[in-house]
Amino acid sequence: MKRPSKLAAGLLGCGVLLLLYHLLGTSEEARKGYPPEPSPLATGGPPAGVPTAGPREPPEKGSRGGADQPPTPRTSKRREHRPAPGSVSDGCMHLAVVACGERLEETLTMLKSAVLFSHKKLCFHIFAAESLKLQFEKGLRAWPKSSSLKFEFQLHPITFSVGDAQEWRKLFKPCAAQRLFLPVLLKDVDSLLYVDTDVLFLRPIDDLWRLLKLFNSTQLAAMAPEHEIPKIGWYSRFARHPFYGQTGVNSGVMLMNLTRIRNAQFKNSMVPTGLAWEEMLYPLFQKYKNYITWGDQDLLNIIFAFNPEMLRLFPCQWNYRPDHCMYGSNCKGAEQEGISILHGNRGVFHDDKQPTFKALYQVIRDYPFEDNLYQSMYYPLQSKFLETVHTLCGRIPQVFLKQIEKTMQRAYERRVIVQVRPRHRL
Repeated sequence: MKRPSKLAAGLLGCGVLLLLYHLLGTSEEARKGYPPEPSPLATGGPPAGVPTAGPREPPEKGSRGGADQPPTPRTSKRREHRPAPGSVSDGCMHLAVVACGERLEETLTMLKSAVLFSHKKLCFHIFAAESLKLQFEKGLRAWPKSSSLKFEFQLHPITFSVGDAQEWRKLFKPCAAQRLFLPVLLKDVDSLLYVDTDVLFLRPIDDLWRLLKLFNSTQLAAMAPEHEIPKIGWYSRFARHPFYGQTGVNSGVMLMNLTRIRNAQFKNSMVPTGLAWEEMLYPLFQKYKNYITWGDQDLLNIIFAFNPEMLRLFPCQWNYRPDHCMYGSNCKGAEQEGISILHGNRGVFHDDKQPTFKALYQVIRDYPFEDNLYQSMYYPLQSKFLETVHTLCGRIPQVFLKQIEKTMQRAYERRVIVQVRPRHRL
């Protein structure tokens, strides 16, 4: 009986040793800090067409680790409820637009293009004339549930916080000056993308939204140049007031860090000291109102002419206008990567002066939600573009189609292809 007892004791001792070895080995792995499994989303570099960073600030404590690298799933879950102060990762991309007059259909088409292609949730801030509010409410609520889950919206009145409201209303186009007051009116919004009503998104807003993380310590807004060639640009030839850079900037697509704008002191030509955004607007308008042609855009050019370090430029494919093709193709970024945002200024979405712009607008406007993107959008576009080859813009259909084709491919992959993460590492 002694031998079995000794054998049992020996086996028990071996079991205890094996258990201790396993526990110590696990602790040793934890101490060595083996990295967690990589997320399938955390691969690849910055999106095509977004400019690479210049000098980049180190990540804030508690914020995402890198400007272009999404956090791992564990990290994002922990930080989702405690975003860093001034961060843009609040779970929503804020988009603002101002609509007055006959702009209802155009604005809804713009918002539709944003919803169709973007990935992250959108928050729309619609500043509208009183007569349009009910129609906006009705139009947006009529969209199918699968699309309405991708956005929220707020309707705001047209409001000018300083100066004479009637003067502001008459500046350039009705209500256009409203964009100058967004930092003041949207006090709870950290960052925002403002666009004119005559804009169409041909790729996800997410790709431009990431540019906010590339702002250096002084930059608080980003816009595209008004022109690519100084000798034929409007500002370089005709402006009677200060403007940014060699060609000025176009304010139809404007990315803004509102928190920085609210906190900044702006150099100016009126007083030797800096002025806050709100206290600067009306005196600036009074000083230059007899010299400006393009209203609020001119005022923005004047502001950033005195504060160039506060502005970041993004390339022309993010604000592609008829000027980029009607005199010959002069937006190299669009030639290489395709148009990311189409800006149909000069009313070209509705007249026959630039049929390529009009064709794209009509196809997106008429596209039925939840239909096949290739059959109901891409193929009709190809057919319509065949009718525009006699125009200078129509001779480069690949510029108009390249990015939207990529975007459709990405949308298809997100909808159909499911990435399965392995449970165990061998």
